[in-house]
Amino acid sequence: MNIESIIRGIGKVIKYEKLQNGSDIRGIAIKTDEKEVNLTPDIARCIAYGFVHLLEKKSSIKRHELKVAVGMDSRLSGSYLKKAVIDGLVNLGCKVFDCSMATTPAMFMTTVLDEYNCDGSIMITASHLPYYYNGLKFFTKDGGCEKEDIKEILSMASSEEIQISEIKGEVRKANLIDDYSNVLVNMIRRGANIKDKYNKPLEGFKIVVDAGNGAGGFFAYKVLEILGADISGSQFTDPDGTFPNHIPNPENNEAMNSIRNAVLANKADIGIIFDTDVDRAAIVDSGGMEINRNALIALISAIVLEEHPGSVVVTDSVTSTGLGEFIESLGGVHHRFKRGYRNVINEAIRLNKIGEKSYLAIETSGHAALKENYFLDDGAYLIAKILIKAAKLKEEGKKIESLISNLRMPCESYDFRIEIKDDNFREYGEKILTDLKNYVYGTDEFSLVNNNYEGVRVNYDEGNGWSLLRLSLHEPVLALNIESDITGKTKTIISKLIPFLNQYQQLKRPENFLVV
Repeated sequence: MNIESIIRGIGKVIKYEKLQNGSDIRGIAIKTDEKEVNLTPDIARCIAYGFVHLLEKKSSIKRHELKVAVGMDSRLSGSYLKKAVIDGLVNLGCKVFDCSMATTPAMFMTTVLDEYNCDGSIMITASHLPYYYNGLKFFTKDGGCEKEDIKEILSMASSEEIQISEIKGEVRKANLIDDYSNVLVNMIRRGANIKDKYNKPLEGFKIVVDAGNGAGGFFAYKVLEILGADISGSQFTDPDGTFPNHIPNPENNEAMNSIRNAVLANKADIGIIFDTDVDRAAIVDSGGMEINRNALIALISAIVLEEHPGSVVVTDSVTSTGLGEFIESLGGVHHRFKRGYRNVINEAIRLNKIGEKSYLAIETSGHAALKENYFLDDGAYLIAKILIKAAKLKEEGKKIESLISNLRMPCESYDFRIEIKDDNFREYGEKILTDLKNYVYGTDEFSLVNNNYEGVRVNYDEGNGWSLLRLSLHEPVLALNIESDITGKTKTIISKLIPFLNQYQQLKRPENFLVV
């Protein structure tokens, strides 16, 4: 048995399918006291073989003619996993662009930009997860790989069918982030109606960037500073895979407090925060108000609806009632769909195919995809779009936050994660959701929300409060979101749910559930 077969034998013990996380691959790349490694360089190399198989099938291009780009974020394990992936691609005769430190959206752009024209690309990242994780995301010319594609990649990775090419491929170093930054710079200049490439449409803005020691620090120096912005006060822009300051995650309270404090301390006009691989972002306004989740969706919706009146805005299932009202007040259509950024993006694509124009798909986590940008969830592109509008508003003496001054925010909002201890957690969770529907039908105090695509969403007290109970996409967890427009109403909602949830012995409620 050759070395490749031995590696695949190891892979079968580890079980490649366990590495699938929806449309991504994620695993433990660094051993800890609690975690054993299940994503080794050898396994990553075999996964690269699986991706080549998929590309051959989708493109009908022979592997020795394929062009594939590989990049990574700042994770400690990134460099040796990247080397293993590149070695695997070269072993099959592929031409490889080594993009070094990159972002997930930039890696897709290697399939679009003329100077690359890649057939596929691989980004080595695990988004905002702790330092000991890593993973892989894949793109073809058609966009991000779907769940079914990942399943096929992993199936081929664990097989013994791929033959190593006698002719090795070649590797070329690429300055992708420089090229991608130029795309963003030119986009902002065009959008701000400034044609002279030496003009600086962001001159007079003080903008603080917090990259969380991920891959997003480039945006401060290669985009904002080039366009004239004062970026003094920017923080954690140096890549550091230990993430020593805070988790690079726009949904994390510590991370948002960090950028908020930086904006206030530096008297900045705008604060920008990215996640590790820059497919998500959020901002803070000059007064320290966090513009993320529902507020971020409202902001980019206002911009998109000005350009494309009547557009359908596709969001995930946990968005607020006030957001829907805001979108509709601007003439848009709010289409609340399922959690999961691929679900939201694919729904927008589907709507366009049947003639319902949708120019924006965005999840509350900060994944935002615009039709004009290949429906690619790109945090840097999202921010560039917002900065174009900010530059125009400044000429009118207005600030970017003025666009969402009419957004009604809930008085109270809580998220809970309820663990399911039953081994057949999905079946157990689905039964609870079915029972909840029957429970709602049996009372006059509640009503089910129409056109609901995920879980059970319930209105209380004529719409002054709501709850959504849904199964997590990947974990044995029931996620419960509760919002109210009346102070103290969430406690009432919880008190009405407790008798129902108490029926299920295999649920472990969070400790703070009773003491909200």
